[in-house]
Amino acid sequence: MGITSGIVLFAVIWFMTFLVVIPIRIQTQGDLNEVVPGTHAGSPEHHHLRKKAWITTGLSVVLWAIIGGTILSGKITVRDLDTFMFNRMGPEQSAPQ
Repeated sequence: MGITSGIVLFAVIWFMTFLVVIPIRIQTQGDLNEVVPGTHAGSPEHHHLRKKAWITTGLSVVLWAIIGGTILSGKITVRDLDTFMFNRMGPEQSAPQ
């Protein structure tokens, strides 16, 4: 895995984790009974976005290290995933001697 691949992997993991973390412990205007006229009751009142971004970054670093380590170790390969799910790659070719 190259540097660019590692950065892309981290970005994908970060955004997926962020989308999971955003709705946790959100307080809406409807929850607090302070709905501003012209807004939806489900609009966030206290979202704590900065704290959630830091939590997301910490989780993403841990997940990235685990996934990147698995990829670099070669314990799970694309061929393994293909055999498990699709079986489209065919038998492995041996190297010519």
